[in-house]
Order: sequence, then structure tokens, then C-alpha cells
Amino acid sequence: MSQVRESGVRSWGLSLLFVAGLSLLTFLLLIPMDSGSQLLASMVILIIVHLCSQESKAYHRYQQWFRMVAMFLGLALTVRYLMWRGLYTLTAVDIFSLIAVWLLFLAEIYAGITHIMGCMVNALPLSRPLKTIRDLPDSALPTVDVLIPTYNEDAHLLEITLRAALMLDYPESKLAIHLLDDGSTEQKITQSDAQGAAAAKARKAELSALCERLGVHYHTRKLNHHAKAGNINDTLLETNGELVVILDADHVPTRDFLDHTVPWLVENEKVFLVQTPHFMANPDPVERNYFSAFSRMPSENDMFYGTIQRGLDFWSSSFFCGSAAVLRRAHLMEVGGLSGDSITEDAETAFDLHALGYESVYVDRPMVSGLAPETFDAFVTQRMRWAQGMTQILLLKKPFMERQLSWHQRIGYMSSILFWLFPFARIIFLLMPLAYLVFDLQVYHASMADIFAYTVPHVMATYMLSTMLFGKTRWPLVSELYEILQCIFTLRALMRVFRNPRAPSFVVTPKGENLTRTFISPLSGVFYSLLILVTVAMAAGILKMIYEPLTRELTAVVLAWNCFNFILLISVLGVLVERKQVREQARLPANDEVSLVDADGKAWPGHLMDLSLGGARAQIAGDLSALQSQVSLRTQREGDIEPVLLPASILDVSPQRQQVRIQFNRDTQHIGNVIRFVLGDSRRWQSFQRRRTRPISYWFGVKHVVSVSISPAIQHFYLQSRRLWRKLRTAKEGT
Repeated sequence: MSQVRESGVRSWGLSLLFVAGLSLLTFLLLIPMDSGSQLLASMVILIIVHLCSQESKAYHRYQQWFRMVAMFLGLALTVRYLMWRGLYTLTAVDIFSLIAVWLLFLAEIYAGITHIMGCMVNALPLSRPLKTIRDLPDSALPTVDVLIPTYNEDAHLLEITLRAALMLDYPESKLAIHLLDDGSTEQKITQSDAQGAAAAKARKAELSALCERLGVHYHTRKLNHHAKAGNINDTLLETNGELVVILDADHVPTRDFLDHTVPWLVENEKVFLVQTPHFMANPDPVERNYFSAFSRMPSENDMFYGTIQRGLDFWSSSFFCGSAAVLRRAHLMEVGGLSGDSITEDAETAFDLHALGYESVYVDRPMVSGLAPETFDAFVTQRMRWAQGMTQILLLKKPFMERQLSWHQRIGYMSSILFWLFPFARIIFLLMPLAYLVFDLQVYHASMADIFAYTVPHVMATYMLSTMLFGKTRWPLVSELYEILQCIFTLRALMRVFRNPRAPSFVVTPKGENLTRTFISPLSGVFYSLLILVTVAMAAGILKMIYEPLTRELTAVVLAWNCFNFILLISVLGVLVERKQVREQARLPANDEVSLVDADGKAWPGHLMDLSLGGARAQIAGDLSALQSQVSLRTQREGDIEPVLLPASILDVSPQRQQVRIQFNRDTQHIGNVIRFVLGDSRRWQSFQRRRTRPISYWFGVKHVVSVSISPAIQHFYLQSRRLWRKLRTAKEGT
């Protein structure tokens, strides 16, 4: 547990607190109480949890102690609630009600276990110091092979990644860049489909010419066996660098990527992996279609890489995520290269190497920018693969039984794996109110006093701990939206894995799709069905409140639960409106000091407002009417000896706001400087992340979700009505 020792918080004091916390937890769980006493005790505990969680946000020597006290007391309420549910509420008058009662309880058990494990994993996230190769002699630096596997990505996208890799700040004699083309294999070129064969042959000619022009090694192979893992493993046999960097085709590294990762491998021979975050330079469908707040709110990615991976790193369990990582070849070859039993070869490889006693390191600095899926269909495809692959690891590798892993590593892997079983619980939570309100099944046997004494404190404690652990990287209700969006499709994918763990095959996530029009996602039908069911349950619940006064208290609780589901499903509709995307590249906020220089040398000073590979928007001082149509953007970033001049065309001038929009000249002569300026500095991504990772209150989150849900629901009705009208008119004209 070298990472734990490095963190400086694993001490006798922490161990004593852990023992004291467990003792207190055990004591609290065993005290018999009536509902009134339980409610009073729960309120006192919730107040303490709130105060401790607030103190844990302040930077002082007791910060971690307050965090641990809040966690133990909050989890005590959760465990006590589950014990109460199991001992006193699992009764039913008929077999169907009994099935419903147990399904709901099992879903709650799952949610409770994942919550407890999540708290343990993320209790003390590790913050590592920033290391640099400048502190090491050149002779100590290992040779590095950068492997960029590709299957069907466009040559233009690949050129950006290759050029950025060539700019890595590392001795040129010890760095080799390799493009691994799996879309032009001999199997592809000789396939029976003449059109497909011709496309593969043309792709090979195009990419090999690109690599020759850039000075990059081009690789292809005979067969497309074992997908991405097989592509990389075949290339490992043809290369010999001591370290291996793996970058997805759309993952563009900043210049300092090797500078801050290689030292960890040089200083500790047992380290097999240094993983860094995947920074997404464009919004995913939820961020773009629904919230339209890509630069103002934390993404789902920020939660995993900004919090969870750091928590796993504390427990020596941070794992390989397929890209943006450096691996030690010697250790990797001990397990035969990337593992291939699952379709998430990255996490599986890390599992195998952790089991051999090797160590991983997580460096929390965004130094690779990639592309998130543009459409909801592509998003679902990606998440289904992740869910299937992690479930394969559960069934084939059985991490909970792997004795060569430490206990905390087993918990780390199980926490990450069990998360992907959420579709089972999420669907039960969505449909269970229907069982009571429509079919009159007794799904929850408890009085209102018991609900306030046990259920409400458990829910409040869960929210408080989640806010304490993830407040900056997850807004309220956002995780629920992501789960609802995925649950139906992912459930079907998981069922296939449970039937045959080796059945799933690797599917490449579509990237770089163009959205030339606004349309309703073809996957919307299942959510319309869910919304209809929840609406029927709402109507049935209102009737039940009116005509069945004896069960009115429980009906009110279940009806409120159903209303919550209704709000979430209405919100989901916003994601399913695939909005037209005008720009090819997403523009990110920027604040660089710049000047616009014309051909005569006259300069207009100012600063950038947003930036992309295509161009920029800037606030410029001076008389904008004198600007020429062709200018150069002049700027100087730290580390550059001379100012950078980027030729550009003026697209739009707004004298009233003193703003100018420009388009970069991206010809062969200047494309390298554009990539270096826009994508080559990790501080740009750090600044962007700090801008959007901020906590908000629960009620602000609910208000935000509701406020942005009304318009998409109306838009769904309008677009679907227009589509139906056109269909009817076409049918009428045809007759």
C-alpha cells in the first residue's frame, strides 16, 4: 500500500478512528427503539453528519477526521434502515405482493451495498504531487512507444492526434509514434464485398501516405482478431520501447503528458500503469441536448476521473481506462499484453497485473483531450460495452474471490463493477409505484411514523454523504438521469452476458458524427412507454387517495415517489431531442492575452473568449473598422521562446461589443502551430475543469432540472406531430 503511505493520512490515529467508528456503528444498530425515539436519534445524527460534512470541506488538520465521522454516522443510518426493512417490513398478503416486496428490498440492498462501498472507496481520495522529467537525467529516461489504434476514424481526425503526439516534450531519440490501422487489414482488403474491399484499400493508401509524410510508423495486420486488444498486442511484438503509451484515435495529448507521467515509472519499478483523466473537449448528448451547460456544470466524466479514480488510487486500485495512460512493457508482457477475455480489456489488464502484485498510479491532471459520443445512439452503444465488459470481469475473473488482491483492492474493483448492475435496481425503482397504485400490490409495509423514523433519515444521510464525496463533480439528479437513459438498453445487454459471459463482441463507439438537423432520437419509443405507465400510475394514485382513505398515508408516499419518477422521465425527453450542431469542433472558454496583427504590422490587443481548432472569438480593443480581412493571431504561452503567429480570416466583427470572430488558416504549413496552441497546453483543460466543477444545493439542482424540462417536452410533441402529419399526408397523396 505505497500510495496509502504516500498520502500521509494512514496513521495510528486513523486506525483508531476506524475501530471507534465501527464500534459506534455496531452500538447504534443494536439499540432497540420505538418510532419516536428512532426519529429523535436520527435527527440528532443527521445534524452531526451535516456539521461534520461542512467541516470536512475546510482545509485544516482535522479535515479527514470530520469526514470519517460523517461517513460512519451516515452509513449507520443506512445500515439500520436496511436491518429494519429486512426484519419488520417484508410481509405480504398474496404471492404477487410478496414478489414485489422482495424485488424492491433486493433493489434497496443493492443500492445500499454500492453506496457503502462507494463511501469506503472515496473516503480519502489521493492527491499526488506533480512530478517532471526535468528532475531526471536524460540517461535515466526510458524509450517510449506511442500506440494509436484506429479502425474507422477519419484521416483528418487521426492527423490531429498524430501531430500532437509528435510534439510531446520528450527526447526525440527515445520516442516513436505508431499508427495501428485495423481498418485496412489483409482480411478487410480481401473481403468478398468489393465495395468494402476497395474502401479498405483506399484507406490503407491514405493513412500510410499520411504516416510517411509525418514521419510516423504505420502498422496493419492480417486478421482483425480480438479487436482493439489484438491490434495493440500484435504491434507490441513489432516494437520494443520500455514504456507504452496508448491513445485512442481521437485522444489528443498535451505536450507535457510524458513529462508528468514517466517519472512515476522511473522511480518505482513495481508501477505498471500511470493513468490520467480522459478530458472530453465536446459535450455528450446529455450536456448538449438537455442542459446546454457544458462549460458551466461538471460532466459525468469529471465525477469518475476527478473523484472516483483518486479514491481508488488511495486503495491501490486505480485501473487502466484504455487510453491516456503509460504502461511498462515488461510487466504488460508478463500477462501476454492486453487481456482479451472481456470487451473492457483495459480494466481486465489492470486487474491481472494488480493480482501479480504490481502497482498503479493515477495522476489527476487532464493532459489528453478526446471526443464524447455526439448522439444518444452512440452514447448508449458505448455504455452498453462498458457495462457488458465489467460484468464479464465479474463472472469470469471473480474479483471478490481473488486472493492475490488485497482486501481493499477487491472492494475497489467490486465497487466499480457492481455500479454497472444499476439497470436492475433502477427499473424496479421506476415501476414499483405502478405495482401499488395500479395493481394494488403491497410493495412497502410500513406506517407513516416508521417511514419518517427510518426511511427519510436514510435518504437524507445518503444525499449528505454523496454531496460530501461528490458535491463538486456531480449535480443533484444528474446521475439519476444518466441511469434512466441507459437502464433499458443496458439491461438487455447485461442479460446477454449473464446467459453467456463470452458472447459480447467489441463494438467501436461512433465519434465525429455530424448533426446537420434537429430530430428526435430513434430510441425515444421506450421512454414514451415508460412515461405513459408512470402517468397512468399518477392517475390511479389520485383516485386511490380519494376513494381509499384507510391507505391514504402510504398512498401519498408512493404517489410522491411516482411524481419524482415522472419528473425524471419528463427530463429525459430533453436528451432525446438531437439538436443541430453547427460547428465541427466544440468551442471552449479561453482567456489568453492576444493581438490581431495585419499585414502592415498594426496590432489590436485583446483577449480570447472561446477557442477551437477551427477558430476563436476575441474581445479586442481599438478601432475595429480598420481591421483587414486577413490577420494573424499573435500570442505567447509559457514555454514558447517566441510568440506564435497563427494566420486567420475575419469572419465577423461586432463594433458595439468590441468582439471579433476569426477562422484559423489550417493548411499544412500552419496546422501544427494551431494544434499546439489550441490543444497542446494542459493548463487550458485544468482551467476549464475548475470553471465548471462547483457544488450547488439540492433544491437549485431540482429547480434547474425542472426548468429545462418543459421546452423539450413541448418540442417532442411538436416534432412528433409534424412527423405524423407528413406521414399521413404522404399516404393520402399516394392513394
